[in-house]
Amino acid sequence: MNGKFKCEVWVAALIGLTGACTGCSTSTSPVPQQIPVVAATLAVRMDLRNDVTLTAELQPYYEVDVMAKEAGYIQHMLVDIGDHVKTGQLIGVLEIPELGDDLERAKADVQTAIAEQSAAEQDRKRAVAAETIAHLSYTRILDVSKKEPGLVPMQDVDVAHSRDLEAEAQVASAEQWVQATISRLDAAKASLSHEKALFEYTRIVSPLNGVVTQRYASDGAMIQAGTSSNTQAMPVVHVAEDDVLRLMLPVPEAYVGTIHDGESVIVTVPALNRTVSGTVTRFADRVQSSTRTMTAEVDLKNPKFSLIPGMFAEVRVSLADAPNAVAAPIGAVVGIGNESKAFVVDSTGVVHECAITTGIQNPQFVQILSGIEPGDVLILGNHAGVQTGMKVQPRFE
Repeated sequence: MNGKFKCEVWVAALIGLTGACTGCSTSTSPVPQQIPVVAATLAVRMDLRNDVTLTAELQPYYEVDVMAKEAGYIQHMLVDIGDHVKTGQLIGVLEIPELGDDLERAKADVQTAIAEQSAAEQDRKRAVAAETIAHLSYTRILDVSKKEPGLVPMQDVDVAHSRDLEAEAQVASAEQWVQATISRLDAAKASLSHEKALFEYTRIVSPLNGVVTQRYASDGAMIQAGTSSNTQAMPVVHVAEDDVLRLMLPVPEAYVGTIHDGESVIVTVPALNRTVSGTVTRFADRVQSSTRTMTAEVDLKNPKFSLIPGMFAEVRVSLADAPNAVAAPIGAVVGIGNESKAFVVDSTGVVHECAITTGIQNPQFVQILSGIEPGDVLILGNHAGVQTGMKVQPRFE
């Protein structure tokens, strides 16, 4: 066999193999398309709460700077920072010698007025007795002159009459003097009460139950009278009532309509890792233009003084409740609001787009008012490419 013949044989064989491969490729059947797997969840029933968390600072229920009514030196300081005091408890004693002198003078004036009143009473008695005798004498002489004309000279009758009138005037004068001494005694007693009241101000007492949070003076310090702002008087102590605390909540304008008196709130104090319950007791009923917030107050009972004024607290306020509501994870709902929808997978794996109505929501779930029933299978997460009628395989997260 020559070389030319061998080459033709190899070419023919190669053509035959190529034809055989081409025929095999055209006879292969198509690969079936796979059903996409999607993350899914179920619509369920649960109790939903729509809450908002506000931050506020714990404040004393009442607090006051205790001032001295009169200027003087502190003789004794009886409390210090951290001491718990009761209403009326003695905090400090001032030394004001001139007030003591004024008090003794007022007491002496009262005693003098009492003595003067007693003397005036005696003078009135004497005047009444003299007037009685003078009147009897005049009456008798007048009767004799009438029964026996000419027996008694008219001059004697006139003298008796004048003495009777003079005695009456003496009685009237004595009565006026008695009234004057009574008024003088009342004035002396009022002055004594005034001096006693001023002297009481040497005793500085607590105006409320609370704790001393600041002490501004010590024994021997000169304290100015705290009756005028011009003196720039310094307080003696600062007392804060801490068995009940206040929380001043800045409620945003969007939530103002949901705040009511008596509403329960949950208060968390992060510094103490403690949670307590409180109640909205009052609110300003006015939105501040500068912050667009309304101030609401929450009262917290603090009988063991474990909560410290000045600490920050987080207050969770319930805006709405929906018990036993149909709910779905937020990731299963597209466009929460007026035009919401969800993709429901039926028992055959076919996707249906459903228009739904939503209600309140929390960070994880949203309330479904219509369009979905409990137990419906919902596509969760990314909805890109999901269309009505397509077939999917749910995988529950």
